[in-house]
Amino acid sequence: MSNTATWLAAAPITTTRLQLEPLRVEHAKEAVSVFNDERLHEWTGGMPSTLEELEGKYRLQSAGQSPDGSQGWLNWMLRRLVDDQLVGTVQATLCRPNTEGIEGEIAWVIASDHQGNGYGREGALAMADWLRAHGVSNLTAHIHPGHAASIGIARALGLRATDEMSGNEVLWKGFAQ
Repeated sequence: MSNTATWLAAAPITTTRLQLEPLRVEHAKEAVSVFNDERLHEWTGGMPSTLEELEGKYRLQSAGQSPDGSQGWLNWMLRRLVDDQLVGTVQATLCRPNTEGIEGEIAWVIASDHQGNGYGREGALAMADWLRAHGVSNLTAHIHPGHAASIGIARALGLRATDEMSGNEVLWKGFAQ
């Protein structure tokens, strides 16, 4: 793919309990209160975003690619089907193909009030299945070695911890089945 190539576009995905909605700027109004919790930054650093910051971030991310076109960006909001409640996000950054195929760096965030219910696992598995069905053959996640919940999700995705570090996070990698 050249830098002018078109990347995959996020499409709606439905699981047993969740709707994965492609990210839109309009999600910021709802998301600002759902993710306004310092506990969400315990492992990654930073602070909760203001509405204006989230709108700017979502505007950039919903474009579907980096400004120079070198990466594809896929972002979904996780919404619980039973009551339409926003519970988290999943995302993938796609990198140019190499000899082993297209690589997707994946991540997930579940709002503090909704953690422990399996939404991270369910959303991440649905995203990974969708990515694999669309030609993404390698998955990578950056996970703090003390973050047991994210380690469990990575394992459920078939990822394995490597000896590689990115800052204070371990790189977890896996191949499509």
